[in-house]
Amino acid sequence: MSGEPIIELEGITKTFGRGAAAFKALRGVNLTINRGDFVAVMGASGSGKSTTMNIVGCLDTPTSGVYKFLGNEVQSLSKDQRSLLRRKYLGFVFQGFNLLARTSALENTELPLIYHGMDKAARREAALKSLDKVGLVPWAEHTPGELSGGQQQRVAIARALVTDPTVLLADEPTGNLDSERSIEIMELLADLNRSGITIVMVTHEPDMAEYAKTIVHFKDGLVERTEYGSKSGNGHMHAGQEGVA
Repeated sequence: MSGEPIIELEGITKTFGRGAAAFKALRGVNLTINRGDFVAVMGASGSGKSTTMNIVGCLDTPTSGVYKFLGNEVQSLSKDQRSLLRRKYLGFVFQGFNLLARTSALENTELPLIYHGMDKAARREAALKSLDKVGLVPWAEHTPGELSGGQQQRVAIARALVTDPTVLLADEPTGNLDSERSIEIMELLADLNRSGITIVMVTHEPDMAEYAKTIVHFKDGLVERTEYGSKSGNGHMHAGQEGVA
């Protein structure tokens, strides 16, 4: 249901190191992301945006504070439980496409389903469906070397979508692309968001952030401010609406 909180961060802190060498990367982050949101996270290097994404993606745990995913407290889960949550509910897209070079687009897209124990015929059907979402079925048998950078990122997005995640986490998804390909990928992400998937994206590019419904700016380990994305056509503030530091 639209508007349901998916990700809730309450007073999240993260400290690396101890004693004199300790560095407080997050200093009390409060952020709510609802189902159907498209949130862009921005900030200078060291602002805390990547640390926050790692916590949201269950790749790291906070030093203190509460992280709720669909109402369940994540910080108290075991490593295996966090891994299960990550596999079942989250899809990841990175700046580097991370595709297997000698493997077709279809086989690259199927990869996560192997870990889900799905049989070959079902994997192929799901992978083709996912490639169709990103407009790449005609290139299903092509290897990454036979695809453009934009097409490779589309394969990476298809691979992230193949498990039908609740949230797609994208870390600098246009970082390795030229302007034309970057716009292509952002329009694809906006279309996917309109179809119902929740997206949280880290970017350092203001033009790309404008495709999001809400832009969250980090500074010195805190959420500094939020604003609307001008290209989203969105009139509702969700992320960071409450408790913004």
